[in-house]
Amino acid sequence: MSQLTLRMPEQLVSQLKTAARARGHSLNKWATTVLSAAVDPAFAGDEAQALRERLARAGILLSMQPTSRRRPARAALARARAAAGRGRRLSGLVLEDRR
Repeated sequence: MSQLTLRMPEQLVSQLKTAARARGHSLNKWATTVLSAAVDPAFAGDEAQALRERLARAGILLSMQPTSRRRPARAALARARAAAGRGRRLSGLVLEDRR
């Protein structure tokens, strides 16, 4: 088995460690799984879909489920609309900051 040394930002290393720990894997095992999925020669319609399929086969694709939300009450919506647009314009803040 070969070894590979990678240089990457500390923040990325921290994120990778967190992701591996969340899945109950060592950083090495998780990185090996992700990298293997990235080079799997299976082909799909586009690159993003191909990557999703590879990650799913490797068991590391995170599936996002839509959340059910209640519509806001009409009165709350009316209050929000009335409040929108009040205050300082963003363009004014940007110009002020540039001076």
